[in-house]
Formats: sequence, structure tokens, C-alpha cells
Amino acid sequence: MKGHHILAELHDCDCPRTLLHDPHALQALCRTACNAGALTVVAEAFHAFGTSDAPAGATGAVVLAESHLAIHTWPEIGRSGAVTLDLYVCNFSRDNRENAERAFAHLVATLQPRHIHRQDVARGVLPAFHPT
Repeated sequence: MKGHHILAELHDCDCPRTLLHDPHALQALCRTACNAGALTVVAEAFHAFGTSDAPAGATGAVVLAESHLAIHTWPEIGRSGAVTLDLYVCNFSRDNRENAERAFAHLVATLQPRHIHRQDVARGVLPAFHPT
């Protein structure tokens, strides 16, 4: 399996505040990002924290045929809030890295962070099989 895992923290996001508070808006953003990356959504779960009078962020996960996207918002961090995300794609027969990059680019373009801390992890690098 060829896997690519993007772990990112997006700080001081200049996006509409609803994306950091409203799980439905966050879910729509994630769905659109996955579509932009030609990734196949198979299930979703999103949740809001706080109350309607005092929202405190949202979290969600999108299960993909290619693996998953998990996202968490932190509106109370910094000047404009922060987002942490985890986007992992894999496939036995093809490399989905470009698809993940397109989905990630869509998320960044919409959330408009001033600062990004990103780590990429190559996954699925299997050792050579040597039968005895």
C-alpha cells in the first residue's frame, strides 16, 4: 500500500467564524475538499462543542475509501483560531498523494491560516518479502 499522511496545524485562520463553530459548515467544507481531491467519502461524523450562545469549536471525521480526514477547530486559540487536521490516503495499486495535496490545498485556501505547521509521513513502506 502506498500511503501519504498529512498532519497539520493551521493558526490564525481568516475564514468565516462559522467554519470554526458550526459542525455543518465544517462538514460541508470537508466534503468539498475531499471532492476537490477526487477522494471517495463513505461516512462522516461531526460534532459541536459549547452552546449556541457560547460556541467552542467543532470536530469531525470523514471516512474515505482511500482512508480518512479528521479535523478539529480551536476558535479560542490565538487571534483568529486554529485548526488541526489529519489527512491520510492510501491505496495498494496507486499513489493518492496528489489527491491528498489537492484536498489539503482546498482546506488551506478556505481556512486562510496565517501560519501552517505541517508534517508529512510516508506510510505503507513495507520491507521486502524474503521467503525462507
